[in-house]
Amino acid sequence: MRYQAFQKVCAQHQIGVLLIAHHADDQAELFILRLSRNSGVIGLAGMPFISQVFSTHTYSLGGVSNNHGVLLVRPLMNFSKQDMYKICLGGNQDWVEDPTNKSLLFARNRIRMSLRDVSSSIFKSELQAVILACRRTRSFIDQVCCKLINQAIVVKDGYAIIDLEILSPSKVEDICLSKFLSLVLQFISQRYRPVRGSTSKLLLDYIRTFPCKNSLTAAGCYLCPAPGSKGTKTLVCCSVDCPLPSKMEPFHACTFGEQEHHIPSELEQIIVDAKSYSDHLVLDESDVHFLNVTSESVLTEAKRLGILSESTYRNILLLQREETKRFKSKTETELSSDLESKHGFQSVNMLRSEPLQPGHACYFMSRFFITWKLNEEIGSSAFSEEANCDLNLGLENWQCHCRSCVVGHDVVAEVRHMIESDWLYLAKFSKCLSNSGKFQQQRDLLDYRADQIPEKINRCLDYARLSAQRALLSLKSIPAAARGGLPVLVNHKGLLISIPSIGFKVCPCLVVSAEFKPRVPLGGGHSSFI
Repeated sequence: MRYQAFQKVCAQHQIGVLLIAHHADDQAELFILRLSRNSGVIGLAGMPFISQVFSTHTYSLGGVSNNHGVLLVRPLMNFSKQDMYKICLGGNQDWVEDPTNKSLLFARNRIRMSLRDVSSSIFKSELQAVILACRRTRSFIDQVCCKLINQAIVVKDGYAIIDLEILSPSKVEDICLSKFLSLVLQFISQRYRPVRGSTSKLLLDYIRTFPCKNSLTAAGCYLCPAPGSKGTKTLVCCSVDCPLPSKMEPFHACTFGEQEHHIPSELEQIIVDAKSYSDHLVLDESDVHFLNVTSESVLTEAKRLGILSESTYRNILLLQREETKRFKSKTETELSSDLESKHGFQSVNMLRSEPLQPGHACYFMSRFFITWKLNEEIGSSAFSEEANCDLNLGLENWQCHCRSCVVGHDVVAEVRHMIESDWLYLAKFSKCLSNSGKFQQQRDLLDYRADQIPEKINRCLDYARLSAQRALLSLKSIPAAARGGLPVLVNHKGLLISIPSIGFKVCPCLVVSAEFKPRVPLGGGHSSFI
């Protein structure tokens, strides 16, 4: 909730970079907390110095969606809380203490109190040294994942294809491959939580089976051999039968007079510069201590390497065991209900649709930025592609008064996922006869009444038929498994109006756009741990 409030304020005030006052003591508390939750070395690396977060409320400017996110920067991570007290006292600066920080109901507060009892200078320094070692390991893993993403993945509109020959999964360390797969699946499903536990192990076994022969559903995604690849490539697409984020949410469409809502483009350059700097900090595997270490043996390995002394090792273990006991008192049922309620996931009914008014915009499944409207006047450009098919549609300007059309001027479009009957419908519609007097098949498919077919409606029917033929050609390039993630617009009766991703629409009056703009980019945005 706190970060959501930050993001909202940042979007309203053109803030692209936000400084957060986390310090070294916060990092130490988080380390103990995550250690008690059995986190691996990735989690034990704690909070990054820089991280890019993405708002749940995306804005658009001039019809283009903008969600650059906000860069959270933590410049005080090398300072302890005592250091900050001294700085404030030296500068005669007042500060505020949050009274809830003393409540033992919260795990962080309990850990904070316990750390005070054992926090000698040696203990603090050795604990920070372990955290630094975890951060270096995390940075190395991130660099490996970034390289794999750049080399082994091709992203399409709504799905991705992994080239297994380039990936060479058998040669990639488990922890790096797990993180890579987690990033890919998080991107496709647009889930916030990483893939963990048994699901992560299942994915490792699956991706290391070469050639790929079977399918797998995991973490909101469907994986299968990419068509025509003979198992050398894996298709990853959205599984609409799994719990996913809210289906559709309205957009705040900014006009050019509302540019105060648009986060400055300088943020993009800051991120580019930060990535360039990170790329030069190439870590060697020999400098990474915890690459093949399980979460249970991080402390043991740190002691073996001389990072931790015996006394510090025992004190950290004591803190871990104490908090683990409290954590395990929570039942699995409570944890499960917490996850469902906090992140708004729901099971998707394929036939369920969401209303969208003409002229409005929405974000569909956190992937597609959708807009649609009706054009009152249609020029020859609307028929240019159909005219190339030697169809006489009357290329003069004409008023769009298709009140008997399946669209209609009072229609509210509804958005849902594509289903198999949609492309079967396109196939059937594209084969309808177009010669004079033989429009009955098309009228039946589009639900026209016989007394409502003037000449212009006939032209709409022919336009829709040719649009269906072109759409089918485009659809052939999209794997059948990935089609279910495409947005479809229907009218209140459920009749197909448009499939914008493949260019189908039933009437030239329609102006529909579906831009693939995932809320969170592949890789999760920029972050830096060193």
